[in-house]
Amino acid sequence: MLLPAVLLELGLASWEAALHRMWMMAEGTCTAAEYQRMWWEKVAAATESAAAMTRSRGGGEATAALRPWQRRASANARRLRRKRQR
Repeated sequence: MLLPAVLLELGLASWEAALHRMWMMAEGTCTAAEYQRMWWEKVAAATESAAAMTRSRGGGEATAALRPWQRRASANARRLRRKRQR
């Protein structure tokens, strides 16, 4: 996936996941598990991002570094969208 596509998907998915979570916080339905998930997913993404940057050679470092963040943001947006639709 090219860098502009990764950036676009990351931006949209992050916005959607943040919106869902803010709504949950406003309603008082955001669980302790969800707060922990928010923290741990960032730790995991940062670790994967750093590892991808050390492995990457000859270009593509930015894309490789952003992919863990993009994957998590997209997965969260899907999960939270399904949760809100119930």
